[in-house]
Amino acid sequence: MAHNKTPGSVRVRTDDGNEWRYDAIQEAAKFYDCNQSNAIAFACNDVDAIVTAARRVLERDDLTLEQRREIAETLSTRAVNFDVENTVSVETKGEMDSQESEEEL
Repeated sequence: MAHNKTPGSVRVRTDDGNEWRYDAIQEAAKFYDCNQSNAIAFACNDVDAIVTAARRVLERDDLTLEQRREIAETLSTRAVNFDVENTVSVETKGEMDSQESEEEL
C-alpha cells in the first residue's frame, strides 16, 4: 500500500508579525465565497496562471515600452513585482529566497 505524504492539516502562523496573513486569508475566502482552506488553495493555484498571463501581456510587441511599464506597475503586488526594461522580469518575495525570471523581448 502506498503511503500518502499529504498531512491531515496545515497550520498558518498569524502571530509574531504575521497578522496580515489572517486578513489576507479572510479576504480570499470572501473573494472566492468559500471556506478559508479552499480560499488558500484557490489563491495558490491562481497565482501561477495570473503571473503567466501577465507576462504574456507584457511581452506583446504591439505595446510601447511606456505602456508595458504602466501595466507592470499596475499588476505588481506586495509579493510579485513586474519590471520591464528590454526584458520582462518577475520577482517574487518569499521567506527563503527570491526568484527572478527574465525573458528577452
